[in-house]
Amino acid sequence: MGQGKLSRRDFLKLAGVAGMAAAGMSACNGKGDAGKEGGRKPEGEMTYRENPTTGDRVSLLGFGMMRLPSVGGRSAREGNEEIDQEMVNEMVDYAIARGVNYFDTSPAYCQGKSEQATGAALSRHPRDKYFIATKLSNFAPSTWTREGAIAMYHNSFKALRVDYIDYLLLHGVGMGGGMEEYEKRYVDNGVLDFLLEERKAGRIRNLGFSYHGDVRVFDRLLAEHERYHWDFVQIQLNYLDWKHAKEINPQNTDAEYLYGELAKRNIPAVIMEPLLGGRLSNVPDRIVAQLKERSPEESVASWAFRFAGSFPGVLTVLSGMTRMEHLQDNLRTYSPLRPLTDDEFAFLQETAAMMMRFDTIPCNDCKYCMPCPYGLDIPAILLHYNKCLNEGNVPESARDENYRKARRAYLVGYDRSVPKLRQASHCIGCGQCSPHCPQRIDIPRELHRIDAYVERLRREDL
Repeated sequence: MGQGKLSRRDFLKLAGVAGMAAAGMSACNGKGDAGKEGGRKPEGEMTYRENPTTGDRVSLLGFGMMRLPSVGGRSAREGNEEIDQEMVNEMVDYAIARGVNYFDTSPAYCQGKSEQATGAALSRHPRDKYFIATKLSNFAPSTWTREGAIAMYHNSFKALRVDYIDYLLLHGVGMGGGMEEYEKRYVDNGVLDFLLEERKAGRIRNLGFSYHGDVRVFDRLLAEHERYHWDFVQIQLNYLDWKHAKEINPQNTDAEYLYGELAKRNIPAVIMEPLLGGRLSNVPDRIVAQLKERSPEESVASWAFRFAGSFPGVLTVLSGMTRMEHLQDNLRTYSPLRPLTDDEFAFLQETAAMMMRFDTIPCNDCKYCMPCPYGLDIPAILLHYNKCLNEGNVPESARDENYRKARRAYLVGYDRSVPKLRQASHCIGCGQCSPHCPQRIDIPRELHRIDAYVERLRREDL
């Protein structure tokens, strides 16, 4: 399938005011308390978008419950610490008071505990104050049976303490086994037909899917839109993936194609990975300087969130927030949204092109590759390399003036970030991790490349 190239202006014509009016989707401001955030306060009220299917007024900022805080202060996706329910409650209360009403979770998040934590926090509020999105995350073959998948579905209701789900997604279609896996997970076992009946009965208010990987599955599901009437689709969209996703990895699909196909059909888009797992908030120093030169008071992350929210076919933009300051910064960005100008859109495209000159690994720290059977901390290894590359601390050659300093900084930082028993040197290349990676990274190859690089630096340091 070819990937059409359309400018933002073309998309605004395609899915702009006239198109949104026809589909019932509109951008509007809803009521919300600006609150007493630290730093610069929101200038107004939360921006909302209207779902053309149900008329839901959805906050443009969606709270992703994937990186909830643990009692130790880290994301609950890391380590084995319990979720800090008190902090989750506080952040949810803060978000709802300031207009956020879309909360996205999954049975797979936070080591299987996100739905329970989400249900505990949200059930303290009136049911009409929030929309719950969760997923049928039947990744394991043991849950591909009709009975196994439906049991997972029913368990979500119990964990979330609800009798209906606002937004239910087929989780991660296109991942792993592509079309064959999609058929086994949802079609051959009759599970998709079951979910369609559940939507008819009102226990699912909106049915959609989240897409990763094989574009043939995405095209197949959209070709069957008249049959299934998808209420929304969740895609990865950010200013790097807009035109460069396929360049980063030939198995990926550029976001401009994904969004364009949804816009043609007036299907609302829910956006995941607006920051690429934090990569677009930790950009190289020279890019930080350019962003700050244009908007000194805005955070680096706000540029990525403004990009994702500027397309009118976007219903909500998800952000996995671990700390209150993440929530506060995102509230400032969307209260209200200042859509990108044509000049700013072009500037971010130039920024993306500059970032492509850095040889970073497209890891977004989702941790789907974990646990490694040999104990490696795969995301930490890849992210340390990216961090040093972004900061200009990856030594290039012995002729560099600061080569010795950069070499020592890399090695010391590596040992601090990743315990020695969990470093790349212990990878045996079993390949168990790669099929689970939404970014289609050849993880063993990257680990062996980093290990060889580290060994060379260590030999030179002797």
